[in-house]
Amino acid sequence: MTATHVSRAGGLQRGLTRLLFASAAGLAAAIGLTSHTLADSTPIVEQTFDNGDGAHRTVSAAGAIDRDNPFFEDLGTNGRRCVTCHQSAEGWTITPGGVQARFDATSGLDPIFRTVDGSNCAAEETSTIEQRRVAYSQLLEKGVIRIDLDVPAQAEFLIESVDDPHDCGAPLTGASMFRRPLPTSNLGFLSTVMWDGRHTIAGHAIRDGLLAQASEATVRHAEGVPPSPSQVRAIVDFELGLFTAQLRDKQAGPLGERNARGGPRPLSHEPFCVGINDPLGMLPAMPDACGVVTGFDPKVFTLFSGWSEAPSPERQAIARGEAIFNTRQFAITNVPGLNGKASDPLQAPLTAGTCTVCHDTPNAGNHSVSMPLDIGITAASRRAPDVPLYTLRHLQTGETVQTTDPGRAMVTGRWDDISKFKGPILRALASRAPYFHDGSASSLEDVIAFYDTRFLIGFTASEKADLLAFLRAL
Repeated sequence: MTATHVSRAGGLQRGLTRLLFASAAGLAAAIGLTSHTLADSTPIVEQTFDNGDGAHRTVSAAGAIDRDNPFFEDLGTNGRRCVTCHQSAEGWTITPGGVQARFDATSGLDPIFRTVDGSNCAAEETSTIEQRRVAYSQLLEKGVIRIDLDVPAQAEFLIESVDDPHDCGAPLTGASMFRRPLPTSNLGFLSTVMWDGRHTIAGHAIRDGLLAQASEATVRHAEGVPPSPSQVRAIVDFELGLFTAQLRDKQAGPLGERNARGGPRPLSHEPFCVGINDPLGMLPAMPDACGVVTGFDPKVFTLFSGWSEAPSPERQAIARGEAIFNTRQFAITNVPGLNGKASDPLQAPLTAGTCTVCHDTPNAGNHSVSMPLDIGITAASRRAPDVPLYTLRHLQTGETVQTTDPGRAMVTGRWDDISKFKGPILRALASRAPYFHDGSASSLEDVIAFYDTRFLIGFTASEKADLLAFLRAL
């Protein structure tokens, strides 16, 4: 795979000089349809937490993490706040370990344990601690929240049946999906809001989608009334000012030493605009949206190449893993949303590609364009025994498909959108296991094994170890 591109350290950075900002307000205003980077003069507050692979750190463009921000306030009726499901110590999401600690400390009465979406079913009995432990088992074991959505009006499909291990007795007019809360840091790199894109507003800046999401979350998850416009703006401005990344690896040490650029501070300087490294040419009308014509560069991560000859074998492993992620080619076939159907942006299967075809945002690793994909996470063959299985039927053709989560189809009603999800930002991965939208991969080793099997890549044991070292260092 070839690409015409310019050096991100050269032409692209010069093209973004005009987009440097010295305040959180300026930063927030620029994020979305244009681009961002954080000026050297911006005051930063740092918040560092240990994790199993070292430590991660968050820096803020606001000069301090303002605990009086509505992000930390009770705006609903059930005790929940934004921070309830977005913990800085857990990569600005939640982890099973953190949730279990809260359960033990409060006998399952912490605000995160609410039947509105925290329980396996909406009508679970939670009078005793034993009942609560059963009712909130998915939240405790996988760190997932229940998302109830109705089948859209005029949908191309119906839900024919559901095999529900929790026996919730829900009508077939909707579905209950279990999904991981997405991090509320590094949001300036987003091209899509929410796993299924339901708060991505076509033709608007990402900031507008985040405003809608913050308001809807207060109503849905905190069971409150819509917050005021000023409260919602304050929440989104706070979130857009946060940058989080792994700071220290327990084996390789500090990730910003000797020509490496790990950690949140370099990330906060990383240029971005929607379509910055679009692998499919999906935004032809905006070829110079980032200030320069770049094309697609498969060398997405450039953080650790300076460690390729480091005296430390652990640092060499991280550099090798980054190179594998950027350059190891394999066949990318049968991925709805990427290839295989006439309605997809790319109609013919790719003969070869790398991990960065999908994880294309420079040094962040999510989609630089809105590109929901079905990579097989929800396939019936991967179903865990505690997850519902839905059988959907096409109204015109009679075709059926089984899935553990209909994904974006529950937003658009389109048959072709079944089981499609966006790719998340990859920074600070070590702080927030488990992985995938449903928490079905308990570790990064499981993530690598899934991709190796799904795309018949054939990683060697040493390649898997190097990839693991790299992903843990993000």
